[in-house]
Amino acid sequence: MPGPLMTPELVRLEVAPPGDKQAVIGLMADLISATGRAERDGLEAGLLKREESFATGMPGGFAIPHCRTDAVHEAALGFLRLAEPVDFGSADGPADLIIGIAAPAGTDDQHLKLLAQLSRALIRPEFLADLRAAKKPHEVSDLVMGVIEPAPDTAHDDTAQGDAAQGTDAAQASATASGQPVLLAITSCPTGIAHTYMAAESLENAAKDKGVELHVETQGSGGITPFTEEQIAAASALIVAADVNISGRERFAGLPLVEHPVKRAISHGSEMIDEAVAATTDPSARRVPTSGSAAKNGESSSSSSAANQQSWPRRIQGAVMTGVSYMIPFVAAGGLLMALGFLVAGFDVAFVAQDVATSFSLTSLPDHQTYESATGAVQTERAGLALYLGAVFFTLGDLGMGFLVAALSGYIAFGLAGRPGIAPGFIGGAVSVAVGAGFLGGLITGLLAGLIALWFTTLTPPRWLAGLMPVVIIPLVTTFVVGGLMLLFLGRPLATLMTALQDGLTSMSGSSAILLGVIIGLMMCFDLGGPVNKAAYLFATAGLSQGTEASFQIMAAVMAAGMVPPLAMALSTVVRRKLYSPVERENGTTAWLLGAAFISEGAIPFAAADPLRVIPSTMAGGAVTGALIMAFSVGSQAPHGGVFVVFAISPVWGFLLAILAGTLVAAAAVTVLKELGRRKTAATEAAEVAA
Repeated sequence: MPGPLMTPELVRLEVAPPGDKQAVIGLMADLISATGRAERDGLEAGLLKREESFATGMPGGFAIPHCRTDAVHEAALGFLRLAEPVDFGSADGPADLIIGIAAPAGTDDQHLKLLAQLSRALIRPEFLADLRAAKKPHEVSDLVMGVIEPAPDTAHDDTAQGDAAQGTDAAQASATASGQPVLLAITSCPTGIAHTYMAAESLENAAKDKGVELHVETQGSGGITPFTEEQIAAASALIVAADVNISGRERFAGLPLVEHPVKRAISHGSEMIDEAVAATTDPSARRVPTSGSAAKNGESSSSSSAANQQSWPRRIQGAVMTGVSYMIPFVAAGGLLMALGFLVAGFDVAFVAQDVATSFSLTSLPDHQTYESATGAVQTERAGLALYLGAVFFTLGDLGMGFLVAALSGYIAFGLAGRPGIAPGFIGGAVSVAVGAGFLGGLITGLLAGLIALWFTTLTPPRWLAGLMPVVIIPLVTTFVVGGLMLLFLGRPLATLMTALQDGLTSMSGSSAILLGVIIGLMMCFDLGGPVNKAAYLFATAGLSQGTEASFQIMAAVMAAGMVPPLAMALSTVVRRKLYSPVERENGTTAWLLGAAFISEGAIPFAAADPLRVIPSTMAGGAVTGALIMAFSVGSQAPHGGVFVVFAISPVWGFLLAILAGTLVAAAAVTVLKELGRRKTAATEAAEVAA
């Protein structure tokens, strides 16, 4: 049975800071892993990844590094009270109280609710003061567990709850009677563990102080308790404090909207309440877009154009990446199943797969099958169970790969317009395949469908038509426009361009193919998961839908080059340990696995600390790897996985040799550059001492 989330063994007081926040997070990982509740390196990696995406320093001098990861075996809370505060990214200053939240990837709702209670308590100044005044570790754990699992005191609790309920009801009744607006608030953060509930507590406290009625919906990992229809009907404005897309936004169509990142609600909850109250009487206030529905009480969404404050290039880039992210599972499942089919039944299964899979069974296995090749009638290499199972694998994979362009197009449209764009985008992608426009056509139809559907959502239709807009009118008209444009005007030119691109790639040989490999390698290592890296990856994965040798080689070059940076940095930390800090050496240990699995981001901690030496070195190694992949004609039918999908790569020896060569080049370059830098620094310091 799981123990308490926090025990005295998980508390350290008056800790001398080991360095910056990364070092403090490493210390937190040491503390929690020492109790056997987590694997140390995996926990540290999860905490650092969360910190990179969103600083966890909070007003009041505390920080809450947290994550959910498979490296955690049992949920735990770690506590460090630092002798000197360390900067954790809060605008209010550094933090001396560090509360680490480690949750397993499959954390149950009960644990998440307990963590939510702690997050709410951390907003209260008196609770923080008690944590700072504690003399012994057990006092801290008792304080925290007292908030998470308060001791039962039925009579007292019932009285207190009754008084609280009466006070809340009285306050709300008073607010309603005095004509005060009724506000709704939604809070949400990427992990849904801490910031979500801290923002809710901050907004609730601010509303209570101002005598404003507020209802909060926390969209966290512990689930969602949605607003009632009565609360929505009575609402005067909506507050959204979130760093992720919230669900159910269409419920509030036409309501005045105040929207900020979740962290602002924690630090400036009172100001957000004031903004929401002011918005209720401001006719030009930003409002929740109607999304094809009539605005609440007939109000129009006059400012729906401000619904998304991102620039159009960023919105389009985000939509394309949304399409790619949803397409990847189709590529992974389809490509790997086809590779398994080749592995089991041989490469000639492609010629007979559908007939074998549909005409035979486990009780009626096929003999050698005859098919027509360029040299005449040929029989398959294998027969029986191997041929049948291979044909089943290949057929499943082939069907999955058939969805690539449609999925890309559909989810690009979804990224721009939400659900109304999905159907037109999917159908547009299917039209692209039908006319031979391939993934280029899918990109165009996805963007067109998304933009047209998005325009429709800005309209304010009559109330009798509003219900039909998102489910009938928008999909119907958008599909007609996008499909018509493709069939009548765009399809043939795009098909011609796609054919020229395929012919150009297929005809590449010798120096031209090697040059392409060099370019791919440089792009993959330039920004380690950034826009340039993603552009190369998009080009490769989208090209897999063509099923050509050239597309497989480009995919292999992308994957192999992307593996070089973390592997090179891991090797360098082993060869010249003294050039790296203890934390970097630990990151190097993790980078072996990340690199082997094609996770380029494993090199980011090194690049962030020393970009002028790390990035050029890894780019050189990536260029070597990309060139060798093309020179050896290595192909990959898998879009991801690194060495764990070698069965989908041919020839394997070429793939491994290219990675080894690039890793050695990058590791040697970065080691030499760092050594030269160290010597230069030492010489400078010696000269200063002598002076």
